[in-house]
Amino acid sequence: MGILVTALASAAMAAPAAAVEAPVNVPLQGLEPVIPMDAPTVSTAAPLPMPGAPTGFHPGRAGSLPDIGLPTVPLDTDMPESVVAAPLPEVIEGSELGEALLTTPRSKMAATTPGALVGNPLTQPRADRGGMPGFTSPKAGVIAPAVTGALDSQLGLAQPTA
Repeated sequence: MGILVTALASAAMAAPAAAVEAPVNVPLQGLEPVIPMDAPTVSTAAPLPMPGAPTGFHPGRAGSLPDIGLPTVPLDTDMPESVVAAPLPEVIEGSELGEALLTTPRSKMAATTPGALVGNPLTQPRADRGGMPGFTSPKAGVIAPAVTGALDSQLGLAQPTA
């Protein structure tokens, strides 16, 4: 049993960490009888965000002990490439204009989950109180979630394929 566990653990460590995503193709062929052109195609993928280590507790304000809080958790993922292609209708008989393309290349995205913060009701020990801490009213707050990254969308025309 120990050999099997060791083999599985070494295989898991040897495998590279690849971005996990599920391909998504939106079926729009049912629109073709309704619209006077070929149906557009939409293809993308659903990313699976990978959680990181919690960021830890946040430092207190000046003159007080560290605040008590619920740490935020960073999430990291690659946004997959997405392509929306809509064939252009034939305006003049015999002329094919191609298709309109909206693409977004693969890009890196990072996010953090919301966190909570409760201020400590005690201050730093004070000399005028014989080394005893002072009291303050506790303050509560929410650490806002954050998303960073850049999507570089491109809109253009693709020539018809022969």
